[in-house]
Amino acid sequence: MADELRGGALARLERALGWAVEVPAAALVLADIAVLFAGVVARYVLHDPLLWSDELASILFLWLAMLGAVVALRRGEHMRMTALVSKLDSSRRALLEAVAIAACLAFLAMVAWPAWEYASEELAITTPALEISNLWRAAALPVGIALMAAFALLRLLRSASFKPVLQATALIVVVVAAFWFAAPLFAHLGKANLLIFFVGVAGGCVLAGVPIGFCFGLATFGYLALTTTMPLPVIVGRMDEGMSHLILLAVPLFVFLGLLIEMTGMARAMIAFLAALLGHVKGGLSYVLIGAMYLVSGISGSKAADMAAIAPALFPEMKARGAKAGDLVALLAATGAQTETVPPSLVLITIGSVTGISIAALFTGGLLPALVLGVMLCLVVWSRYRHEDLSQVRRTPRAEVLKLFVIALPALALPFVIRAAVVQGVATATEVSTIGIAYSIIAGLLLYRQFDWRRVGPMLVDTASLSGAILFIIGTATAMAWGLTQSGFSRWLAQLMASLPGGAPMFLAVSIAAFVVLGSVLEGIPAIVLFGPLLFPIARQLGVHEVHYAMVVVLSMGLGLFAPPLGVGYYAACAIGRVNPDEGMRPILGYMLALLIGTVVVAAVPWISIGFL
Repeated sequence: MADELRGGALARLERALGWAVEVPAAALVLADIAVLFAGVVARYVLHDPLLWSDELASILFLWLAMLGAVVALRRGEHMRMTALVSKLDSSRRALLEAVAIAACLAFLAMVAWPAWEYASEELAITTPALEISNLWRAAALPVGIALMAAFALLRLLRSASFKPVLQATALIVVVVAAFWFAAPLFAHLGKANLLIFFVGVAGGCVLAGVPIGFCFGLATFGYLALTTTMPLPVIVGRMDEGMSHLILLAVPLFVFLGLLIEMTGMARAMIAFLAALLGHVKGGLSYVLIGAMYLVSGISGSKAADMAAIAPALFPEMKARGAKAGDLVALLAATGAQTETVPPSLVLITIGSVTGISIAALFTGGLLPALVLGVMLCLVVWSRYRHEDLSQVRRTPRAEVLKLFVIALPALALPFVIRAAVVQGVATATEVSTIGIAYSIIAGLLLYRQFDWRRVGPMLVDTASLSGAILFIIGTATAMAWGLTQSGFSRWLAQLMASLPGGAPMFLAVSIAAFVVLGSVLEGIPAIVLFGPLLFPIARQLGVHEVHYAMVVVLSMGLGLFAPPLGVGYYAACAIGRVNPDEGMRPILGYMLALLIGTVVVAAVPWISIGFL
């Protein structure tokens, strides 16, 4: 009886606290959209820019990212790999589930004080436009961390059995204490510490089912706290930097846009037309997914946002036709890697900025390599679906296809309008996403006459949760990238590659292998900033064309970024598709092999990258 009363009280507390977080998180999504759209109207319609709009949106965005991460933790929607955990018996699985929660709580407890110190240091800084203390913005970090810790603790306390909770807590305490007391030993291990923390700790936590963002955080915190004299608030600062990148403002907006496209009937109109056009072809909608990602890639500047704009429009119909969820998310992740060089790519822009290569040349050179990888993916799709039974699928008459095209035209026009606006410089990716939201609302209300106001609230909460899960990973990955920089790893790698025998072919081969690994732990932009100035001069010395080398590097990083078990992009695709990462592990192997072969072809045939320069 006492246990039931305790459980009921904790459940009520958890629901009340959850409501107190979800409502502000949903309101922040709405407020960010409103502020950014007001900025667009002021700039392009009234020709009187709001100088404070971007700054206010940035403040709201960090709060949205942290509260969204809290909602994701409460819902259990942080991305994690459970392939090994799911194969264990129930008692061991319960223990590892408790270990995952306890590990999250340990990281949050360790980083809570540094987060408060970091926020306190921002008190004296005044924002340029609004002229308020930057503490209003930075306070999101300690508040979000405290709330996540509260929900993690509540989940442990609400566990049906205390035995695995006590065992997990004891295990985490012992491991943390062992690392703490071993600190003097790490001082003499040098670069071996990189293997211990960034491979051992991060990889071990991933395999144990700890959410990916917390795995990166634990590895980085451990490395900096135990092997360096760096002040710990630096970790929080790097997380802030990673989550606050201005282009990431587009992530929640494109996530919400994807949900709007589905809710307003635009997705149904597009799918009806595409199904009529290619429905009689074996694997037809998989080809549509590959082509759609090629067309919209780079529009938002964030691969996660690109996938979020495509998946809701295609996945429901593909599932209705019998496609497995794991196959869908595997192909979605693979197309994310395939289209990394399609302009306007932020990674290509970053390469141009840090190496001096013409961005126009990079944009020109990026189209054909992505097309080559797309062809490789199509071959895999053909192989997998060549025996698909379409006997029950009739070929749609041309007149009906034309009619469906006219109906779908407003929906089909949206990605082309967005892409044209970004490429022509009419508006930024973030601004365009707000225009897309307004366009979708108008189309849903006036053209498709389908708009369920009751679904808006849950959609806003879903947007906050998904965005928070993605942004938290990016934040901790950025902190990890900074930790690797401080270790001297980047310079050591450059010296090693410069001394390789075998000339340009060996240099390209090792570059592919190195950037596949780097891409799995670093976002593309931090990796390029770290290694671009070091490796591109070596490529020039060996006679490798800079644009050609850029394509090889970007495609290799994309392969690592979307390859499990460590690739962040893969887990982002799983979160967007709302699919357990375990389900896509096997199907993605064939796609990753195809992408690797395509990357080798691009590396071996320079003309693919530089033939149209």
